[in-house]
Amino acid sequence: MYPDAQGRFGDFGGKYVPETLMSALTTLEADYYRLVKDPEFQKQLQHYLTDYSGRPTPLYFARHLTEYCGGAKIYLKREDLNHTGAHKINNTLGQGLLAKMTGKKRIIAETGAGQHGVASATVAALLGLECTVFMGEEDMERQALNVFRMRLLGTEVVPATSGTKTLKDATNEAIRHWVEHVTDTYYIIGSVVGPHPYPMIVRDFQRVIGDETKLQIIEQEGRLPDTIIACVGGGSNAMGIFYPFVEDEQVTLIGIEAAGEGMDTERHAASIAKGTRGVLHGSMTLLLQDEYGQVQPAHSISAGLDYPGIGPEHAHLFESKRATYEPITDQEALDAFVTLSRVEGIIPALESAHAVAYAINYAKTLPKDAVIVINLSGRGDKDVHTVEHVLGGNLS
Repeated sequence: MYPDAQGRFGDFGGKYVPETLMSALTTLEADYYRLVKDPEFQKQLQHYLTDYSGRPTPLYFARHLTEYCGGAKIYLKREDLNHTGAHKINNTLGQGLLAKMTGKKRIIAETGAGQHGVASATVAALLGLECTVFMGEEDMERQALNVFRMRLLGTEVVPATSGTKTLKDATNEAIRHWVEHVTDTYYIIGSVVGPHPYPMIVRDFQRVIGDETKLQIIEQEGRLPDTIIACVGGGSNAMGIFYPFVEDEQVTLIGIEAAGEGMDTERHAASIAKGTRGVLHGSMTLLLQDEYGQVQPAHSISAGLDYPGIGPEHAHLFESKRATYEPITDQEALDAFVTLSRVEGIIPALESAHAVAYAINYAKTLPKDAVIVINLSGRGDKDVHTVEHVLGGNLS
């Protein structure tokens, strides 16, 4: 069972942080193990997941997309229907309650596409906590609507102006800030990254996606799916739906990396296919780096996938060959964004469109009685401006 006592997933994971954070992480781990067994914590979490966020989300048989592809049956796990429009709310409700029930008055978070920032701002407003969100300056321009939503919810949004001004730099700023305010501030990490126990905590709060999917697909098909497909940046939505199926060896798990402008260019975010072992944001994982260990810039049209590393459990699933990871380019994701909108009337987040793009081609290679589940991790409202800018008058 992973992680082990040292917070490792095989060779990956662990705690690579300044000494000032070690005590806070040890306390967080103890608080987490204590509170997840607390009936009052679970009562409040289930209440908010059900009555506030709207769980369970549907598992929708995409009949028209299935007919369009002409192969396997395709189901969509509709995390886009969550309150705030993405799977991120599952984790922030859990960690927000951890902050509240351990006496913290203030939370901070980092965000790329803005969905984790909006979810953190939402939970802070709900639970009466102060909130500061760090966001790359470039991402603030790409996701201006989400910046406004966070501010509307009463959150301070702090631009990260270093480096590529994207998610990596926002995470750097959040960690620096946490080091200086660790005594009164809870840091809600938004993906299955960072030092132990964060990858475990985020995975556990996101596994509700996979737990529901398992029950729903058995109800609808009478069996487990053949394949589950999900996009990976840091990897929280993928780990959430993968985790309950890891022991079901007959289920193929496929994570989709952002190939950006192509795998033969330097403009991608494929940290598994092109990454090497190293330490990023407090854990040993696979990341884009040069021969001197300097982190290389990542690129994706999707701000949520624009991250140079991968969660350590995904690195372990890759190396142990339990999951495979495939690349999808910006253009392929854009095509899928339009296709799903027109075929099913569902506008996906650009992150999710990467998974849809792979599934469209993959489904054609399978027989009609095969079953694919795509985790539709978020809705595309936030990305309409980006897509409009890229496609311009080419949308007919």
